[in-house]
Amino acid sequence: MPSRFQSFDDPADPAATRPRLAALRAELARHGLDGVVVPRADRYQNEYVPPADERLAWLTGFTGSAGTAVVLADRAVLFVDGRYTLQAAEQVDPALFEIAHLTETPPSDWIEASLPAGARLGYDPWLHTVRGAEKLAAACEAAGGTLVPLAGNPIDAVWTDRPAPPLGPVVMHDTRHAGEPALDKLARLREALRGARLHALVVSDPHAVAWLFNIRGSDVAHTPLPLATAVVPVDGRAALYVDPRKVGPAVREALAGLADLPDPDAFETDLARLAASGAAVRIDDATGADAIARIVRDAGGKVSRGADPIALMKAVKNATEIDGARAAHRRDGVALVRFLAWLDGAAAGGTLTEIDAVEALEQFRADTGQLEDVSFPSIAGAGPNGAIVHYRVTRRTNRRLGPGELFLIDSGAQYVDGTTDVTRTVAIGPPTDEMRDRFTRVLKGHVAVARAVFPDGTTGAQLDSFARMFLWSAGLDFDHGTGHGIGSYLSVHEGPARISKLGTTPLSRGMILSDEPGYYRTGAYGIRIENLLLVTEAPAVAGAEKPLNAFETLTLAPIDLRLVAPALMSADEIAWLDAYHERVRETLSPDLDPSTRDWLAHATRPVAAFAGVTT
Repeated sequence: MPSRFQSFDDPADPAATRPRLAALRAELARHGLDGVVVPRADRYQNEYVPPADERLAWLTGFTGSAGTAVVLADRAVLFVDGRYTLQAAEQVDPALFEIAHLTETPPSDWIEASLPAGARLGYDPWLHTVRGAEKLAAACEAAGGTLVPLAGNPIDAVWTDRPAPPLGPVVMHDTRHAGEPALDKLARLREALRGARLHALVVSDPHAVAWLFNIRGSDVAHTPLPLATAVVPVDGRAALYVDPRKVGPAVREALAGLADLPDPDAFETDLARLAASGAAVRIDDATGADAIARIVRDAGGKVSRGADPIALMKAVKNATEIDGARAAHRRDGVALVRFLAWLDGAAAGGTLTEIDAVEALEQFRADTGQLEDVSFPSIAGAGPNGAIVHYRVTRRTNRRLGPGELFLIDSGAQYVDGTTDVTRTVAIGPPTDEMRDRFTRVLKGHVAVARAVFPDGTTGAQLDSFARMFLWSAGLDFDHGTGHGIGSYLSVHEGPARISKLGTTPLSRGMILSDEPGYYRTGAYGIRIENLLLVTEAPAVAGAEKPLNAFETLTLAPIDLRLVAPALMSADEIAWLDAYHERVRETLSPDLDPSTRDWLAHATRPVAAFAGVTT
């Protein structure tokens, strides 16, 4: 059955990028500009953006979720991170765009080294954060050039068939799923603003808007977001700026007790009026557009840069959201087991393709009767495609699952009570010794994070090396973070907490994060094992001198024992795997048909039963 939620169409013909690049350069010259910065962003800094905001993809052909291009009169470069280096090389014409590593050579460094003296580099202040704009300005100044804020985006001027903005209806997110009334959230937020001596907060992130007002929408793919902005003063009513065409009478009535609903066109005028009184206005460093800070400063207000307090409130799930997450993962686990059992049989024939697998998994999830959407386009990589970290299968790249290969399937679901994200790597036929070695090292890192016990105040950066140490000991690594936060029927990638080298936010009880170490051998295979973890209170530890936290694994799906090399595992690691599999089996078996139940029993048998080891 074809997918309802994702397309497998090939990206635009790379040949189309040449005239588009030429048109952009002509538009820049018309405005006296020597170049422009083109981020993959919308005015809200969303991970998934509506088609009307896919400017980077339109210009370059690159369809990844993170990247930036800098276009000068005679050079153009696309910056992507380690997840996308292989994808960018396949999608982008190297005669038009150089490809650079986003972290090894940041755009600001390239601009400082490459921008001609006296050059005027344009940028759209709605598509860059305040911090991002400052870095660009400093780089231009160091190069002897000038960063120029633009009133209009030059790509929009030459993108003749640009799609219309989305108009997904706003719906209320019931308190039986949200767990806290919006009025209570607003009260908590105002208390936080008073404590920080602020007069108002600009809520620029639609995820925060959705959480705060208990609303959801459908303006972007895979995340139930209404594209909207809000201003919350410490005293007085909040203002929610959302296209009135999205708000039906019942929702308007429900929101009337929470906020005013002015027309979005009034946002700049209203914010300038607030700022003119000298108000201290918080703008989120992570998502607040530079344009918002300019409005406040130009009106005489004080820009308070820092974290939106909502981000941390949203990250710590309440009891209702936690119960919903557990229910969603049990439901999702049944679908995953049905899929994995089906895959074992279907792949043996040698005709199954990546698209076949994606469509089948979506159907198994749809069979639950509660699937709202996939939480991101499924990553289904057979053989060498699995080595492309954020691979997206298209009809051109679609590959059969061949014997002797690995198949990596990273997918997730949006249910109204929870968001899921899970990765499994499956052996198609007998794996090689190298595959089993690499898989087991990844598994050991996964288990090390899952079993971690850590004191209050511990950050994701402190746990990140747990996932890598067994790869490091063999001279191996992976070029992405170990884990990210997860929303509650919101974004599958939620800040501010993460398990990564850059994870500086302390992990608090109630947060949900992914645990997904991997290994990728270019041109051969990819391995990733991902479960979602809930931060909980650790069991009592004798003599402990401070509060301790631990993780509860939420994801329920077997890990392929055919890829495990027991000789590389410790007794404690084997015991963890056996206990996890026992829990998967006991939790999900009652909801499975007899044949799938038998398959699961075999897939979750104790390690000693197939390896001849004792624990």
